[in-house]
Amino acid sequence: MKHFLLVMMFLVTIFSCTVQNKNADANTALIDKYIQAVQNLDYESMEDILADQYMGFGPSLNDSINKAGALSNWKSNVDNLYESITYSKSRNLAQFVPDGENAGEWVSNWAELSIVYKKDQKKVTLMTNTIYKIENGKIVKSYTFYNEADVLEQLGYVFINPNDL
Repeated sequence: MKHFLLVMMFLVTIFSCTVQNKNADANTALIDKYIQAVQNLDYESMEDILADQYMGFGPSLNDSINKAGALSNWKSNVDNLYESITYSKSRNLAQFVPDGENAGEWVSNWAELSIVYKKDQKKVTLMTNTIYKIENGKIVKSYTFYNEADVLEQLGYVFINPNDL
């Protein structure tokens, strides 16, 4: 009986993990497709991947943007700012959150990005982490984290403490 209960607990655990992560491969492939659209500066493909109710947050605490705003920003950045964006050392991890405010299917992407700017061909390299919530084969939410001050320093900005003036 003891062995039977252990086997049953093992099977329930395996089955629940399989059910919860049944879309892990598809979700990871969706994020790979989104990353490819970013690298291709292809905001039209991004439009197909983002859900109509999409909301993006970060990198700053109070940053948020909806789908229309995100697409408008990307179009402006492609037309005026970015020469290229290249992901390297990019890794994805699919995860299922079973309950709570953020219950659902998520993919986290860690990457090193290199961005070349059009105007002066300056290049910055940054480490990023973006987590994406996936529903019905679309990105519905994202949180992006990176060090904005590091990017600005690489572009030549100097930070001065106002108390030192």
